[in-house]
Amino acid sequence: MKTINELIQKAIELQAGGLSTGQIADELNVSRETATWLLTHTKKKDVTQAPKDIYIDWSNIGRSSSRQRLIASALVDIILDNLEDQEKYIDVVVGVALSGIPLASLVAEELGCEFATYHPNKQRWEPESMEIKGTISQNFAKVEGKECVLIDDVVTTGTTITEAVSVLEELGAKPVAIAVLVDKIGIDEIHGIPLNALLRVTRVDKIE
Repeated sequence: MKTINELIQKAIELQAGGLSTGQIADELNVSRETATWLLTHTKKKDVTQAPKDIYIDWSNIGRSSSRQRLIASALVDIILDNLEDQEKYIDVVVGVALSGIPLASLVAEELGCEFATYHPNKQRWEPESMEIKGTISQNFAKVEGKECVLIDDVVTTGTTITEAVSVLEELGAKPVAIAVLVDKIGIDEIHGIPLNALLRVTRVDKIE
């Protein structure tokens, strides 16, 4: 997808397929606000009023298990580089659904750690409530009392990762690092936990 109109059409198709706004945002790697805008806009509307967001398409990586393995190795490298001087250990690698799960599985394999998954609030069907937090799947490793690394594909607003950190801490886990493929907001940490990104995107159209 290379144009706004293509994104709008894809968002409409995903909605017709039964996906919620949050799930559409996850599929397109955009914010929930951008997903809402795509669903309520038409080709005839003025696209200059679109939310300030950046669409990330990493399907060339996602469609290839060998490429995912290479990316996972790069994520492992920056995780270990970050933790080297902190004397911290990793018990569990937690993949954030949906797209963070395959990368997290490969990272866990390379690190020789247990593997867990986190399903965020945005994965729930409409209507959504910001007061409802996501859940750790019971089908994978337990996180209670363990030091964890969170893996996701794209950080758009930081809401999902912040929510995941909060849930892990409430369960008695200790998040020690976060690693993502792309950071769209340019942050170094969340709740004091270092966020490591292979790529950081910075907008240059507005000076603070």
